[in-house]
Order: sequence, then structure tokens, then C-alpha cells
Amino acid sequence: MSKIKIGISVGDINGIGLEVILKTLIDDRITKMCIPIIYGSTKIVSYHKNIAKLDNFSYRGIKSADRVFSDDVNVVNCWQENVNISLGTVNEVGGKYALNSLEAATHDLKEGKIDALVTAPFNKKAVEMAGFRYPGHTEYLTDFFNAGESVMLLVNDDLRIGLVTNHLPLANVAATITKELIEKKITILNNALKQDFGIARPKIAVLALNPHAGDNGLLGSEEEEIIIPAVKDAKRKNIIVMGPYSADGFFGSSQWKNFDAILAMYHDQGLIPFKALSFGAGVNYTCGLPCIRTSPDHGTAHEIAGQNIANPSSFRKALFTAIDLVRNRRDYEEMTSNPMMKQEIESERQPGN
Repeated sequence: MSKIKIGISVGDINGIGLEVILKTLIDDRITKMCIPIIYGSTKIVSYHKNIAKLDNFSYRGIKSADRVFSDDVNVVNCWQENVNISLGTVNEVGGKYALNSLEAATHDLKEGKIDALVTAPFNKKAVEMAGFRYPGHTEYLTDFFNAGESVMLLVNDDLRIGLVTNHLPLANVAATITKELIEKKITILNNALKQDFGIARPKIAVLALNPHAGDNGLLGSEEEEIIIPAVKDAKRKNIIVMGPYSADGFFGSSQWKNFDAILAMYHDQGLIPFKALSFGAGVNYTCGLPCIRTSPDHGTAHEIAGQNIANPSSFRKALFTAIDLVRNRRDYEEMTSNPMMKQEIESERQPGN
């Protein structure tokens, strides 16, 4: 089997993205596992290599991902011009080249020139200055691949937390959550756990929106009117799903350990416990796309850019996770192409089984 090609977008060139990328890829064991392809420019890579004092890091500049060096780190030159790097500064330049890198990598992902995409972080204000109209990577990729809906899933070993709403002001969350939206998210999450994580009968927990799960309507009606009906309908589809659970007690009592994934209603409800339990070792995965995309669980960290102190562990984990997910999905697709196995899987989806 040929090596898996992992495309890497560089994120904000003024942040820590390229530092954690290069610190990860300097380990020559990486090129034995996959073919890394950085989308940026050799000039930018060389600059960050010098800043991080990675004298032993080597790479090969290429024109496109059509022809790569299978035993080296590859750098696709997405631009040729000299770029003014201002480490630690949030500006339009950082946003512009983050988008250039992302768009080139995403195009190649869609064309099948790479097998997965790992995105280094960009700064939302910087990319907005450069004309980006999406709240984040997740929304951009969901739209680019016409996926309709996706699930932002934070992953660390057996802890997996997905979100119903992503980068949304808290004031807008309750009005955005609908029974149909929650059902879609549960279905996407259930399918991803099967095909991408190899879990035959996943167990999913759904969190409540309000304190104490609404306390029988005293603290809000969303549980009774929206979340519980969505959970019941998902169960009718033969999905193993339970809830809604009050988030504080659910994590405080370690009940999360009994489930393969948890679906949170909004960003901080999911990310606060996730980062408290696994900061620096977590990975963001976008479920529901026809391709694999992961990213580290941290941002651009402009405040430490250029100081050579950024920890690459989350980016490294994102790279390894992308490799594992590609392999898992290939295994699942091969398994489901077997008529007998496909019939068995379909029968499991029938209510009552």
C-alpha cells in the first residue's frame, strides 16, 4: 500500500503554526509513516526553520502535489513573492497567506492529490481582514465540500466531544438549536464513530443546554421541547444515544468515561471540560466531510511566536490522528464493499435490532 499523503496548511505565518509544524516534521520517523506536504513557500519555511534553530531540518520544494518526494518533507510553493513576517502581530498579511495556503491545500484534498489535511491555526481577526467570511476552518470546509452539516469533534484517546453549535455568540445559541439540527449532529457523529474510529456500536451522550437539564422546565424549556424529542428520534434510528445530561455533574462524576462520544450544545460547554482534561494533547476533527481534516486544539499563540517555546505535541497528535483516520476509513470502505458485510451493517440500522 502506498504511503498516505498528508497535506498541511501553515496557518498564520506570524503565529506558532510553522514552529510546531517543523518541530513535528524534523523527526525522520514521520516520513516513514506518511508523505508530509506543506502548503506555503520554501522562503517562509526557511525563515521559521532559522527562528526555531532547526538546523537539521530538511525539505524539498515542489511545484505541486502531483509529484512528491516520498521520503522527504515536501513544500508546495503556493506563492513566490517575498513576504513581510511580523512575528506576534495580528495583521492582514498573516491572514492573507494563511488563506492562500488553506485554499491550495483544500483544492488538492478535493482533487484527491492528498489523503488528509492537517490545518495549523489561523487568527480569525487576521483572516477577516483578508476577506474570509467564515467563523473558522470547520465552517469553510463544510461549505467547500457541500456537506450541509458537520460536527466539530475534539478528540483525545477515548475522550471525544462534539458540538451542536460551533463558533457562535452565546446569546444566539438557544435560538439556533433545533430538534432537526441535533438529530443531524447525532447521526453525523454516530456515522463518524463507526467509519473513522472503528466503533461498531457507539454510545453517545447528549448534554443539556440549561443548568440541571432545565429542572423539569423551571430553568428552561429547550430540554423538554427540543433535546429530548431529538434523542428519542435518534433512538428510533437504532442509534445508542442517551441524555440530556447536566454538563457539570456529567463531567464532575466522570460519567463521560461510559460513552464513546459526547455531544455538547455550544462551544465552551464542550471545550472547557475537554481542555481541562487533555490540553496540549487534543485534536480537532471535522466529522461529516467526504475527507479527513484534523487540527491541533490550540490557537496561533501570537504572544509566544518567535520565542521557540511552542509545544508541538498537539500538532503531532493531529498528524498521527489524520493518518489513523485515513486508515480506518479505508478499512471501513473495504469492509462495506463486501455485499455480505454491507447487508449485516444495514440490518443493524433497522429499528428494533
